Parts: sequence; structure tokens; C-alpha cells
Amino acid sequence: MTHPTQPVIAFIGGGNMARSLVGGLVADGRPAASIRVAEPVESLREALSNDFGVQTFARAADAAAGAASWVLAVKPQVMRAVCAELAVAASSDPLVISIAAGITSTQLDRWLGGGRAIVRAMPNTPSLIGQGVTGLYATRAVSEARRDETVALLRAGGPTAWIADESLMDAVTAVSGSGPAYVFLLAEAMQSAAERQGLPTDTASLLVRQTLVGAAAMLAQTGEPASVLRARVTSPGGTTQAAVETLQAGGFEAVVDRAIERAAQRGREISAAND
Repeated sequence: MTHPTQPVIAFIGGGNMARSLVGGLVADGRPAASIRVAEPVESLREALSNDFGVQTFARAADAAAGAASWVLAVKPQVMRAVCAELAVAASSDPLVISIAAGITSTQLDRWLGGGRAIVRAMPNTPSLIGQGVTGLYATRAVSEARRDETVALLRAGGPTAWIADESLMDAVTAVSGSGPAYVFLLAEAMQSAAERQGLPTDTASLLVRQTLVGAAAMLAQTGEPASVLRARVTSPGGTTQAAVETLQAGGFEAVVDRAIERAAQRGREISAAND
């Protein structure tokens, strides 16, 4: 039986992001019996059930029935159809948390019948290991108590940040939602370059991985700006300066700026395409 202080949460969609959040909740001590997941793919349902002990369902409406909170974790392209299936059940006034990029709270509210308590959330995949971050936007129908519920639900994955202007959620998606992929791409490039310099694959992998982990830890723990930390590593006329100047000459900052702008633009395109 579900503990009375742990109301049921229904995840609609059991893909990577939902898995990350479910894993974070279970690791944080939330009873698996209080978590339901709706996922049409049988193999994903089995994996979630086996790995975390949560209840799984093939149909969204079955998972959502009677749940106090819904986490909509389906692809933006199918969100409208999923909401149509859930619209009747939404009359019970659940807290609805969407982690779909580019789908606005206005769209979700309309598809779910209107007057719903909706939070848009953009977590990232490091939530699986408690090292994620989530941007949040709440509609006026979300009470302070439900804001607190949202933070409590997501905190196992890492810190959260409330955004007052929903239009900035596309920027959140572009920076932190997609951001881990930028770091992984950098790691790939550093690994390849290290091997071209003659380092063995396993040695190159260790050097790259631990360098990124250590640099990220310094950024998080010292509280100093990245620019200060970078300057501290970059001795005048040294090897680091030579490398940094090469990156800058290649347009490093401009490429990052264009990449984040394009990701944010894509979020707006997704919203328009699904309206």
C-alpha cells in the first residue's frame, strides 16, 4: 500500500528522461509503489519494472487514473494526442508537469480541457545520477504548495530554477537540457585528438574523462566564474594559452553561441508545429 505521505506520481512515457527522474526518485527513497509509468513499448516497461520496481502500464489513462501528479514525458510530436487521451481524467485536477521541449503551457492547458495546474520542466539526463538541473515555469493555477511539490519531485535529480517568463524556457532547453550533449561532443573530440597524439585509447579516455569531471567540480565548488578559473590555468606564453588562442581563432565562442541560439529556435519551431 502507498504510504499516505507519498501520493501517486504517474509518468506518461518511459523513455530516457523519465527513466532518469524515476531512478532519482527511487534512489532518494521514494517508495516504488507510489510511482507509475505508462509506456507502450513492452521492453521499456519490463526494464523499468525490473530495475526500479515501479508499476507499469501500456495505456496512459490507466497510469494517470487517481494519480495526484502527472509527469508528461513523451515526445513533443505526440503530446497533443496523449493529452486528448488524458483530458477526461484531468478533471480531477492533478498537478501536470511536462518535460517536453517546445510545448507551451497554453497548448497543454487547452489540450487538457482548460484551467489546469501546469508546470513546464526542463531537466537534463545527469538527473539519473543526482547531478542534473531543471528549469521550471508554472502557470497561475499552480499554488505555492504545488510549486513545492514540484521541487520535491524533481530535487533528487539535482537543483531547480524557476523561470518567471515562459518564453525563456526555450533558452533553458538550449543551455541545460541539451547541454550535456555539448560536453559529450567535446569529450569525443578531445579523445580523438589525444589518440592522434599517440596516447593509448584507455589512457586518453581516463585523461579526458577525469579532466572534464575535475573542471566541472571546480566550477561547481569554488563558486568562481568560468572566466576566472580559465585565466588561472592559462599561463602567459604557455601551452594552455596556445590551445585557447587556437580555439578562439577558430570561432569557438561564436559557434557555441550559434548552437544555443539554434537549439532555442528549434524549441520555438516545435511549439509552432504542434499548435
